[in-house]
Amino acid sequence: MKKALVIGAAGQIGRPAVRALAEDGWEVTAASLGGGRDAHWPDAVRTVRLDREDGDAVAALVGDGVDLVVDLVAFTPEHGQQLAGLTDRIGSAVVVSSGAVYVDERGRGFHTQEEPDGWPQYPVPVPESWHTIAPGDGYGARKVRIEQDLLALGERMPTTVLRATAVHGPYCRTPRELYFVKRNLDGRRTRVLAYNGASVFHPASVHNLAELVRLAAARPGSRVLNGADPDRPSVGEIGAMIDELMGVETESVLVDGPPPAPNVGDSPWAVPHSLIVDMSAAERELGYKPVTSYAEALPETVEWLTARLRERDWQDGFPKMVASYTTGIFDYAAEDAWLASRG
Repeated sequence: MKKALVIGAAGQIGRPAVRALAEDGWEVTAASLGGGRDAHWPDAVRTVRLDREDGDAVAALVGDGVDLVVDLVAFTPEHGQQLAGLTDRIGSAVVVSSGAVYVDERGRGFHTQEEPDGWPQYPVPVPESWHTIAPGDGYGARKVRIEQDLLALGERMPTTVLRATAVHGPYCRTPRELYFVKRNLDGRRTRVLAYNGASVFHPASVHNLAELVRLAAARPGSRVLNGADPDRPSVGEIGAMIDELMGVETESVLVDGPPPAPNVGDSPWAVPHSLIVDMSAAERELGYKPVTSYAEALPETVEWLTARLRERDWQDGFPKMVASYTTGIFDYAAEDAWLASRG
């Protein structure tokens, strides 16, 4: 039985990835900061605590050698260097990166989105061969450095890099679906959507990403692959899906352009130009077929969010969401004032 070490196993992608590997015949060690276990994992899965910043601890878990390392929490060049330093003991690797590495022909990307005219205008769909940001500081730039360092190893440690887009599913720390679920629970029946509610930020189910991990583990290679769902609903369509699942009726006020006022209409999906990635390379190289769609996976996410919001305040339950989007995404007073100004 081949051995696999999954780093970040208790996170949103790690939970289904561990299960997929274990059910595919791997002997899995699931490492995470808390050392937790998912209820859906087979009993044979071994769980351990791991501080990812501790390179010695990572090396100790690799031990005399493992056939596979799946790294779901590689965020800094140092994390990539940890793995690169263990090439003689790691058969192959699968490392999750991000669609945030892409830039348009003018060099605009996620790092410029707060600047005037800073949102990128990507080709549709974006292939893996498209331009990326230069390695350096910032989320996307650090991811690029990790990608480059690991891919440079070639056959010494074949690494599949998965560029995930808008990841969704239970246990997400920044769930974009929260924008609609909380509003519905709060009794808000009117919402404002910028860009006519037509923005598309290509979603990626944790279950589809886990399937990509499983397939890449079985076919090691040095490659970059996009990770996203087969469907790509607009923000307006997502809101309508969530309404139907929660049994509520709402009215959407569509704004032809950017958010009309501070904290009004600025959802986590509100982008002037869509980000849609090409999945044909994964199909060609791995024989990948999605195991779910956004619409099929959404009920699980809505159920999880609803239960979590009933247990605690959203700011306590999703502190990273607060840090990423601020509490302004639920500034109902600002919305009411703007709606009132329109009569």
